[in-house]
Amino acid sequence: MPKQRIHLVIIDPQNDFCDLPAEDCPVIGGVQQAPALPVAGADADLWRVAELIRAGGAGLSDISVTLDAHQRVDIAHPTFWRQGDGSAVGAFTQIRAADVRAGRFLPRRAEALPRVLAYLEALEAAGRYVHMVWPVHCEIGTWGHSVHAAVRAAYNDWEEANAAVVTKVFKGSNPWTEHFSAIQAEVPDADDADTQLNAGFLASLVTADVVLFTGEAGSHCVRATVEHVVENWPAGELGRLVLLTDCMSAVGGFEAQYAEFLDSMRQRGLRLSTAQAVLPELLANC
Repeated sequence: MPKQRIHLVIIDPQNDFCDLPAEDCPVIGGVQQAPALPVAGADADLWRVAELIRAGGAGLSDISVTLDAHQRVDIAHPTFWRQGDGSAVGAFTQIRAADVRAGRFLPRRAEALPRVLAYLEALEAAGRYVHMVWPVHCEIGTWGHSVHAAVRAAYNDWEEANAAVVTKVFKGSNPWTEHFSAIQAEVPDADDADTQLNAGFLASLVTADVVLFTGEAGSHCVRATVEHVVENWPAGELGRLVLLTDCMSAVGGFEAQYAEFLDSMRQRGLRLSTAQAVLPELLANC
């Protein structure tokens, strides 16, 4: 058994976020699959995660995987929106409450307008993100929602070797709020406990001596999750949290935000490391 509790967290290691080579994208039902929101560098990141599990898995006490899990019609997808003239809203469009009040962008269902405005106003008041319309991604039940094959194979072998279960943490199925973080939605829904603080997942992390964070994307879901963990972590113990920076990448165009996140976390006391650098710690922990 491991001497220390070292918990590996793999954030959203899903096909839709991976810049997979074409040969790794299958044809399903006669349709060629392709990642909906590929992050440059993600495939290589996740191969390093898989290799870390295979090489150092005996030193891990726990593995958790978070999974983006969206409806097709979601407030962060083009399927939810229309422009004021009725035309479609393209992916990577930013929408602010002022845009909706001015009629530039509107929900396709007119009766949703009050709720949408309340959401956008709350999101903007929080000051973390401007609402972005992403391509439809990680739709529940699709190939894109599935875990990167190398990561899944590695943690499946770890499960069998240790008679253990990798914890799966689902997020994002409420179509009314963005849910980057595995700890809570950006604007929690008072009527949906799944959007509120995930106290159980937090508690499982706090029991660890070391928590290793990996996954996609460093600028969004990794960032949001880690920031929420830090907000809820015991005072003076942030040194137990480690970001493996060679196992995460930023969404294109958000590199500056990712760099700011890493710098902020370093200043808060988190450790920034790499898979290769932590491997000796895992081997020594067997």
